[in-house]
Amino acid sequence: MANFYPRFLFGVLVCSAMANRACAQSAAKPGAPDASSSAQRGLSLAEEGRCREALPVLKKAAPQVSDKQLKLKAGLATVRCGQLLNQTDATVTALLWLNREFPAEPEVLYVSTHSFSDLATRAAIRLANTAPGSKQARELNAEALEMQGKWDEAAAEYSAILKQEPDASGIHYRIGRAILSKPPAPTTVEDARKEFEAELKIDPRNAGAEYILGELARQAQQWDSAIEHFSRASKLDANFADAFLGLGFALNAASRFAEAISPLETGVKLQPANPTGHYQLAIAYNRVGRKEEAKREAQLQKETAERIEQARQKAAGPPQ
Repeated sequence: MANFYPRFLFGVLVCSAMANRACAQSAAKPGAPDASSSAQRGLSLAEEGRCREALPVLKKAAPQVSDKQLKLKAGLATVRCGQLLNQTDATVTALLWLNREFPAEPEVLYVSTHSFSDLATRAAIRLANTAPGSKQARELNAEALEMQGKWDEAAAEYSAILKQEPDASGIHYRIGRAILSKPPAPTTVEDARKEFEAELKIDPRNAGAEYILGELARQAQQWDSAIEHFSRASKLDANFADAFLGLGFALNAASRFAEAISPLETGVKLQPANPTGHYQLAIAYNRVGRKEEAKREAQLQKETAERIEQARQKAAGPPQ
C-alpha cells in the first residue's frame, strides 16, 4: 500500500502537466479494465445468450478496441444483440460504425443486408398495425404489389390514396408508371401521359415525370416535345444521366447536333459505361466536324458494348 501513493502522485503530476483530465482519472483507477477485456467480457455474455447484459458493454467497448479482429467480432455481436432486444438505435449505430470501419468486409456486408432488411420489415409491420388506413401504409402496400407485378391492384391502392389526399405528391407518377409497366389493354400510353401531367401540376419539380413524358414523346418521334421535357428533367436533377442522354438523343434526331454535344458530354460523364451515350456523342461530334473526338467516342462505344456483352455471357454461364 505504501508503494501506491508515489505512483498515484506521479500519475497526477503527469496529468496536470499534460492538462489531461482523462489521464488523471486513469491514474486514480489503476485497476480499471481496458477496452479489449471489456469487449471480451461482452462477447462472452453475448455467446451465453445474455444480451441484455452484453449490449451496454459492447456498445462502449467495441469502438475503443485496437485489435481489428476483436473489434469486428464485438461490432457484429452488438448488432445481433441489438436486433434480439429490438433496440433499433443500437443496431443502426453499430451497423453504420461497422460499415465505416470495415467497408469491404464480407461478413459486415452480409449482416448489414439482413439487418437492414429486418429493420425495414419491422417498421412496415408497425406502420400496418398503428396506422393501417394511412397514406403511408397504403403507399407501402402499393409498392409491394408493384414488386409482385400486380399493376392493377397497385394502381387501385394509389387511387385510394388520391381519394384521401387529392394533392398527394408522387401518386399520379406511381399510377402512370404502373400503367406503363403492364400490357397495353385496357389502359393506354395516353392514360399514363395524363397521370404524369397531373403529377406535374401537383409537383412541378418531379424530374421523373418530366423524363418519362420526354421518353413517350421520343418514342412517338415528337422531337420538340421530347427536347422540352428532357431539358426540364435535366435542369431539375443535375445527376439525372438518362435525362441528359435523352436530351442529346432528341437533339441529334432533330438535327441540332451542336446543341446535343453539351448534354451528351454530361451524360457520358455521369454514365461512362453506357455505350448508347458514346454512340450519340460520336454522331454529334462527327456532324459538327470534330472527327478525332468522334473516333474516340466510337471506340469507347465499341469497348463499353463489348464489356456489357462479356458480362452478360459470364452471368449466363457456359452453354449447356
